[in-house]
Amino acid sequence: MHLTALIAMAPPPQSGGPSAGSAMVMNLVFIGLIMVIFYFLLIRPQQQRQKKHQRMIEALKKGDRILTTGGLYCTVLNVKDDRIVATIGDDIKIEVAKAYVAAVVARE
Repeated sequence: MHLTALIAMAPPPQSGGPSAGSAMVMNLVFIGLIMVIFYFLLIRPQQQRQKKHQRMIEALKKGDRILTTGGLYCTVLNVKDDRIVATIGDDIKIEVAKAYVAAVVARE
């Protein structure tokens, strides 16, 4: 089809309706509203969880009982810069990266 045929088939502009400028502003407001909703429902809670996990890792000390993301329950023996030396049994020591500590659990 030719461009002139497409233009001829377009509906005529309606008078009395919203102008193109106000429609564009409404679209921008709508997009901004969606971005705000995404921030408060997705981004902000994730940032709070990361901060809480970071505070938990910084507060680890010798004797704490931890659960790793791999499902191991360990007792902390030593805390290093980027990892933790822990024991999972009698004379069984392991090193775990701090990022893989899922939780600090209470002693049973």
